[in-house]
Amino acid sequence: MTIFIFGCKQSTTKNEIVKQKAEVKNDPLPSWNEGTTKKKIIDFVTQTTKEASTDFIPVADRITCFDNDGTLWSEQPIYFQFFFAIEQIKAMAPQHPVWKDNKPFKAILEGDMKIVIAGVEKALFKF
Repeated sequence: MTIFIFGCKQSTTKNEIVKQKAEVKNDPLPSWNEGTTKKKIIDFVTQTTKEASTDFIPVADRITCFDNDGTLWSEQPIYFQFFFAIEQIKAMAPQHPVWKDNKPFKAILEGDMKIVIAGVEKALFKF
């Protein structure tokens, strides 16, 4: 398995940092498309973080939840957690010699990702 990590830029100038901070100050979600969802999120945060608001939520009572929509949890090419599980199986394989002959472990240990992906859900729920 090979994982590539790339950077787009090696350095940021002081002027670029000042410009980025100004953009964030003017638009707290600069990478989002304009629309009702963005507006509702910004309005909600504004209403719940201003002490004078009737909707104010004290800092100690604030909870943030994120759903699994790929925003914070990469889904492509497969979930990072799946990569982690594969690496854990490989690390634990010496303590489980029968895995070398049993699917899906055999396919994982041999690096046959086509078989793993095709049958992983069904096979893993068996164990």
